[in-house]
Amino acid sequence: MKLVVQVKLLPDEATQVVLRETLHACNRAANHASRRAFEAGVTGGRALQRLVYAEVKAMGLSAQPALHAVRKTAGAYATLKANLKVGNYGREGSRRRRAVESKPVRFRKDAAQPFDDRCLSWQTEARTVSIWTVCGRVKGIPFQCSPAQLTMLTERGQGESDLVLRGGNWYLYAVCEVPEPEQFDPAAFLGVDLGIVNIATTSDGTRYAGKHLNQVRHRNRRLRQRLQKKGTRSAKRLLRKLSGREARFAADTNHRIAKQLVTEAQRTCRGIALE
Repeated sequence: MKLVVQVKLLPDEATQVVLRETLHACNRAANHASRRAFEAGVTGGRALQRLVYAEVKAMGLSAQPALHAVRKTAGAYATLKANLKVGNYGREGSRRRRAVESKPVRFRKDAAQPFDDRCLSWQTEARTVSIWTVCGRVKGIPFQCSPAQLTMLTERGQGESDLVLRGGNWYLYAVCEVPEPEQFDPAAFLGVDLGIVNIATTSDGTRYAGKHLNQVRHRNRRLRQRLQKKGTRSAKRLLRKLSGREARFAADTNHRIAKQLVTEAQRTCRGIALE
């Protein structure tokens, strides 16, 4: 089983510039691969690699980053195909679906980039990481994480890691292999009904109300409207600061409720049955 450990990097200003340039170069290469895939109608991983690998590598990437840029592109088209199949972009022939199908997949210049053990290595005792960049290998980048995360990185090894820039901070999402848990056969089940007014209601009669979450959403919506109407530089700066805060609050609230449900099910030796 695979688990993802989020680690925060602490690069200095010069290293941040190099990391940003690396993301930009990798995503330029991925956008080039996407255009070629769209024009040629080739989206499979191996076929796309044969088509664009030399071109992507000539854009300044080493062998492994070039391969990852191509695989990231192929994965994006596989996801797009799956979304189209289940109708997430509307019915066939709809305006939204035609707009999606009429252009190649685009990657943001700061979109996450995967790295493997050949271009990224961990020094867990020193709490540093070494990573490939367009300016050469950068060593000794410090990182911080919890003791449990550090133990996971040290004992379970690392597979592929994603370099992520979010909110001005740098992160590595490291994949760790952990053993499968023992099979549990519950004697009964705890039923959980999901909703909006009540985020979750259990078969035991416990309710987890969403009133506070909805109040935060309404307050943030009113604040965004006022700031957008004002339109000043300071208002736009505050909008950027508030960006994502509501989503993080909602995710934290849902995570806390999920933890309580799991704890109750474990305490009573039951499984969980969703609506």
